[in-house]
Amino acid sequence: MNFKLIFKSLKFKDMRNRVLGVLGIFLIFRFLAHVPVPLADPTALKDVLGQAVNSSQLGGFLNLLTGGALANFSIVLVGMSPYITASIVVQLLTKAVPKLEEIHRDGESGRRKIQQWTRRITLPLAIFQSVAYIFILRSTVLSGATALGDMDLMQWVIAVTAMTAGAMLLMWMGEIITEKGIGNGMSLLIFAGIIAQIPQTFGSMISALTTDVTEESALHIFNWFTIYIDALTFWILLVIGIISLGVIYFLVKINEGQRIVTINYAKRVHGNSQYGGIKSILPIKLITAGVIPVIFAVAFLALPAFIGQLLVASGSESLRSMGENLTLWFQTPSTTTFALGVDWTMFIYPAAYFFLVVGFTYFYTSIVFNSDEIAENLQKQGGFIAGMRPGSDTAKYLKRIVTRLTLFGSIALGIISILPFVAEYIFAITGSSITNLAVGGTGLLIVVSVALESLRQLNSRALMVAYDEYEA
Repeated sequence: MNFKLIFKSLKFKDMRNRVLGVLGIFLIFRFLAHVPVPLADPTALKDVLGQAVNSSQLGGFLNLLTGGALANFSIVLVGMSPYITASIVVQLLTKAVPKLEEIHRDGESGRRKIQQWTRRITLPLAIFQSVAYIFILRSTVLSGATALGDMDLMQWVIAVTAMTAGAMLLMWMGEIITEKGIGNGMSLLIFAGIIAQIPQTFGSMISALTTDVTEESALHIFNWFTIYIDALTFWILLVIGIISLGVIYFLVKINEGQRIVTINYAKRVHGNSQYGGIKSILPIKLITAGVIPVIFAVAFLALPAFIGQLLVASGSESLRSMGENLTLWFQTPSTTTFALGVDWTMFIYPAAYFFLVVGFTYFYTSIVFNSDEIAENLQKQGGFIAGMRPGSDTAKYLKRIVTRLTLFGSIALGIISILPFVAEYIFAITGSSITNLAVGGTGLLIVVSVALESLRQLNSRALMVAYDEYEA
C-alpha cells in the first residue's frame, strides 16, 4: 500500500472531493442514528430500549450492525437490511433467469436496469421491516413499558414512513459513496456504524470481567487511569489480545493473497509496425468476494430470529411455540447460554454462520469473476495463457483456479467468523463472565475486511488520479 502516493493525491480536487464526500456522508449517517422516530418521549424510550438491547444477544447484534440506531429507536433503525436482502434476491434471480442474465451482460445500461429493480424491491421490504420492528418493540421488547403506548393509525403511518424513509436514505447514501466516492457504499456504512459501537462493545466486555473484583484482590494497572483487575482477568485479556492480533494478521494475509496468471499476447504486424508480443498478468484473489459474504451471512441469519420475535408477539399459541424455537435456534450463543449446559441447539447459529459464509463466498465470487467473459475478452484482444487454447479451454482453466482458491479462502473466512463463538465456549468452561465476544468478533472481522478493501481502492484511485494528471 503506497500511503505516500495516497497523501500526495489529496492535492487534486477530484480525490479530495471523493474522500471528503465519504466522510461527510459518515457524519450525516451518525447524525441520523440519533434522530428518533417521532412517536414518544425520546428519553424514556431510549432508557427502555437500552435495557432491552443490553439484555439480549440478538438486540446487541442488531444494534451493532445499525450503529446504535436500535438503542436510540432512530429513523435509520432498519439500516441496510432491506437493501442487502433485495440485492441477494436480485442477484439470485439474475443467475436463475436467463433473460435477466442477458440484461446483466448488456454493460452499463443492463447494470442500471438491475440496480433500479433492486431499489424497487428495497421499498416494500423496508416498509415490511419497519412495521415488524414497531410491532416487536410494542409487543415484546417493551412489554410492561408505556414508552410507546397505544398507537393510533396516524402514529403508525408516521412511524413507518419515517423508518422507511431512513432505510431508503441509507440506500441512496450507499449508492452515492459507491459511484462518486471510494469503496463499496453498503460496506462502508456498516463499517461506520460498527466503528462507532466497537468501543462500547469492548468496554462492556472489560466491565463484565472486572465487576466482581475487589481492591484487595486485584492488580492496580495504570496510575493515570484507575483499572482494578485480578490476575485471571489480566491473563484472559492478554490471551484475547494476542489471539485478536493473530486473527487480524491471518485475515490480512488471506485478503491480500492472490495467484498471478501470466497472459501472453501474440505478435501482430500491421504495415511496418509490430504490435503485441508482450506479457501481462491476471491477478486472481484468494477471496474475490471480500467482506460481502460475511455481511450477507449476518443479515441473512438475523431474519429467522426476527421472524421468531414476530411469531412470539402474534398471540397465537401454535405460532408462539414456533417463534420461540426460531428465536432459540438462531440467537447468537453467549457465555450465559454455554454455562447452562451443552445443547445441540446452541450450535445451530455458528454452523449456519459458517456454511452461509462459505456459500455466499462462492455465490458472490461467481458474480464478480466471470471466467467465460474474461476468456472471451482475452481472445478478442489476442491474449492467451501458455498451454491453453483460447476460448472455452481458457475459461475452464480460470474457473478451475477460482474454484480451488475460493474453496480454501471461503473455509478460512468461515473459520475466522466462528472463532469468537469457540472462544466464548472456552471462557464459559473456565467460568469467565465475559460477554459480547461473538458480537465484537464479527464487528472486528467486518471492520478489518472493509478497511483493507477500501484502502486498496483508495490506492487504485490515487494511482489513476496521479496518472491522469501526468498525462495532462
